[in-house]
Amino acid sequence: MIGPIRQEILSGIREETHFKAWEAQLAAFPDVLIETEDYVTAACFFNLCRRQGVQGSNSDFLICAVAFRNRSAIFTRDKDFTSFASHLPITLHQYRRDA
Repeated sequence: MIGPIRQEILSGIREETHFKAWEAQLAAFPDVLIETEDYVTAACFFNLCRRQGVQGSNSDFLICAVAFRNRSAIFTRDKDFTSFASHLPITLHQYRRDA
């Protein structure tokens, strides 16, 4: 897990006990380091999507870039990533919908 994802999950948790519980659960996921090339790839992904009329945040494109470099699927329910996947060489984790 990259730091920005960990930060996003933990941000906004108001109660310290809940924060500590989530922090402990997330500790099971090792850190994936962000490299300089990831920032460059994220900028390229941002520009490519923007030319196609698809908007996204810098953090979202950084997630895409790190996943691309590591050949990892992105686990998300954020529909923005479905749009990105139409234009970028990324893979989204397929999850089962509740019946």
